[in-house]
Amino acid sequence: MDSASSVVLQALTQATSQDTAVLKPAEEQLRQWETQPGFYSVLLNIFNNHMLDVNVRWLAVLYFKNGIDRYWRRVAPHALSEEEKMSLRAGLITNFNEPVNQIATQIAVLIAKVARLDCPRQWPELIPILLESVKGQDGLQQHRALLTFYHVTKTLASKRLAQDKRLFQDLASGIYSFACSLWSHHTDCFLQQIYARDEAALLDFLEYHPCAFIPLIQRSLEFAVSYVFTPAGEGVTFERFIVQCMNLIKMIVKNDAYKPAKNIDDSKPESLEAHRIKTAFFTHPTLTEIGRRLVSHYFLLTEEELAMWEEDPESFAVEETGGDSWKYSLRPCTEVLFLDIFHNYSQTLTPVLLEMVQNLQGPTSVEDPVQLLMKDAVYNAVGLAAYELFDNVDFDQWFKNQLLGELQVSHHRYKLIRRRVIWLIGQWISVKFKSDLRPLLYEVILSLMQDPDLVFDFLLNSSPPVDDFEFRTEQFLPYLESIFGLLFQLLQQVTECDTKMQVLHVISCVIERVNIQIRPYVGCLVQYLPLLWKQSEEHNMLRCAILTTLIHLVQGLGAESKNLYPFLLPVIQLSTDVSQPPHVYLLEDGLELWLVTLENSPAITPELLRIFQNMSALLELSSENLRTCFQIVNAYIYLSATEFLQNYAEALCRSFCDLLKDITNEGQVQVLKVVEIALKVSPILGAHMFQPLLPAVFRGIVDGERYPVVMSTYLGIMGRVLLQNSSFFSSLLTQMASECNQEMDQLLGSVIEMWVDRMDNITQPERRKLSSLALLSLLPSDNSVIQDKFCGIINICVEALHDVMTEDPDTGTFKDCMLMSHFEEPKLSDDEEPPTEQDKRKKLLALEDPVHSVSLQQFVYEKLKAQQAMMGDQGFGVLMETVDTEIVRQLQEFLQGL
Repeated sequence: MDSASSVVLQALTQATSQDTAVLKPAEEQLRQWETQPGFYSVLLNIFNNHMLDVNVRWLAVLYFKNGIDRYWRRVAPHALSEEEKMSLRAGLITNFNEPVNQIATQIAVLIAKVARLDCPRQWPELIPILLESVKGQDGLQQHRALLTFYHVTKTLASKRLAQDKRLFQDLASGIYSFACSLWSHHTDCFLQQIYARDEAALLDFLEYHPCAFIPLIQRSLEFAVSYVFTPAGEGVTFERFIVQCMNLIKMIVKNDAYKPAKNIDDSKPESLEAHRIKTAFFTHPTLTEIGRRLVSHYFLLTEEELAMWEEDPESFAVEETGGDSWKYSLRPCTEVLFLDIFHNYSQTLTPVLLEMVQNLQGPTSVEDPVQLLMKDAVYNAVGLAAYELFDNVDFDQWFKNQLLGELQVSHHRYKLIRRRVIWLIGQWISVKFKSDLRPLLYEVILSLMQDPDLVFDFLLNSSPPVDDFEFRTEQFLPYLESIFGLLFQLLQQVTECDTKMQVLHVISCVIERVNIQIRPYVGCLVQYLPLLWKQSEEHNMLRCAILTTLIHLVQGLGAESKNLYPFLLPVIQLSTDVSQPPHVYLLEDGLELWLVTLENSPAITPELLRIFQNMSALLELSSENLRTCFQIVNAYIYLSATEFLQNYAEALCRSFCDLLKDITNEGQVQVLKVVEIALKVSPILGAHMFQPLLPAVFRGIVDGERYPVVMSTYLGIMGRVLLQNSSFFSSLLTQMASECNQEMDQLLGSVIEMWVDRMDNITQPERRKLSSLALLSLLPSDNSVIQDKFCGIINICVEALHDVMTEDPDTGTFKDCMLMSHFEEPKLSDDEEPPTEQDKRKKLLALEDPVHSVSLQQFVYEKLKAQQAMMGDQGFGVLMETVDTEIVRQLQEFLQGL
């Protein structure tokens, strides 16, 4: 049984692979085992083993379930033996402790399938064991047993023969009273939680059992709305009660289970019934009253809130934006309910809100505090509903004709409205705001930032006005120095962690948008960030915001970022060290910072090289950050291949070998690209350092790797070795011939044949040209195997010539479009980012790369002339006759004039 289990486990593991080359044989093997005695006992052991991979266990359950359908009945072909079925029935109900919900459901369903065929005659113990498990004190066991009990009962109830109905009737009489008592017990517990004001238990009931709540929708809405939105609640309600009523209304309005499908015919009857109840309740008068009262009553700032804002505007703004505060605090709860109702009933509520706006047109008297509070509430509603009002509000005109004037009212009582107006503008910037008005907006922001109290809500609740598609750098530059300086001052002044994070976010957006033009203004920020980093030791989310700022700062500073290394490199070291607890929060941003630091580094430093010691553990994680890790490796190779490879290639090779044992095809390509880049940057050293990986590449080519992208990368690597390190290729060929027990010439012929056959797998023109150059480098040759493959080599060369040759319209001659003769600094528009130091390194490298420095046309010509000189005219003519005449004609056309 143990040996059988390991074989089946291996097949199931392979059957979960994304690689069809692995998947298909495994599926076929499992299909053959379906009729083998003991197969389902092995599957049972596998899916009951909670230590195994979830995907493997899931697949084992599915194969077991399918087997019940096909082979459980005694009359079925290849039916299971009675002995094995008895063992399986016992194993299925040994325990009810499956930790994974999806697997637990599948096990419950398959137990029900067996019960339909065997219960109660062949399986009399099933129901008693289920009932006993349900009575247990263990919460997980009780739930799983109940889940199974539900599916078994449902299945047995569906049987239609008279005898089966009588059996179910007898069974039901024995379990009905128990099921009722169980229901009563859980209902009592639920009600006790409600009486104890356990709000979570009530959010949970509606959320997780929406269909069971449908009979209560009408009464719940009548109760909640009457107390919260009519005079019936005046004098008798209190805040916690109102919050719970609003949450109840919100959950009913928002619940997807209460909405019909887009195609009514696809809707469930329960959804249609719930929708009918809601539609009947939310009439036009009811919605109008709810909308008006939300804005004109619940949106009004209280005296306590005004006092809090006056005393500490920053804390007030932060508290308003707190995560789940809508569940427990009246103001955020009110705003969330308003948003949900407005979204679902916008056609009814839009005219109501626009009328309230119209009634408040023009400046409001500072002597009328009631109207000031009302305007604040209405503007709040318009800001919250910005997306819903897109087609109904001409915000540009409103900004110019009304809001701008209100921002200029300097009376201290109007401070409330100025604060709300700038917040309102922040809500609409990314929705509907003409770019022509941006300069005016920047001037407004500059004036308001002189009084930070006014902008906390704007900063904490809005997208920065530099963080949208309408932003134009040239419009912002005249205000850059002033705004950046004020943002830095604000960063120093604020005390709340959330505010600092948001100010850093805005600073990051500014730096990202203006790029290198930020350089004259970042000195103070660069000096302050180390202090802020130290102060935020206990605040990992603030440190994440600092990392993001540093990323944009490094990109903006370019090569000048080397001056930040005394602070920057220890930050990267800490953030990417998996032995340090903060890495859980900082790793993703830390890796991104590491990468941009390398990309913008003008030269390697010992400290920058030393950080790579963190990489080995990161590669072992095989996490979603693996792609960034590979990019970091590549960046080190581009930066300083010799020092880097001499220090780390051996350890890197070990990590790569471990990774390649269990990695997706995409991950395999990422590993191989590192090798390819190393060979491109340093052909001799790269081949030497990554020598342990190259035999697998060679075998992959000879065996005809099925995954095209992997094969393309294999050929790219081997092309580099063959073209730029021919002696190493010869030694590799000797090694592989010995391992494969083949003659070298025979193996070389297999490589060339497969190369020619799989050329279509290569889609990048650079790699196609590289392959042509590499195969041509075998010429001239008197080797009979190479001459046998001459036709294929010429075919590849002509294909590549079609890829890279462009015709000069003036002279009618062809030239290689991939050739680069010298390095030029690109001319950039204002919106284009300047090249990084790594971009420059790649350009300089390309000047030395045969793909960009050797004319394919000239190379073909010279190699053919050399082959002709070696063989003589007659022999070469015979060789050329092996090539298709049309290919020869195209070749001659490309080579004319040489």
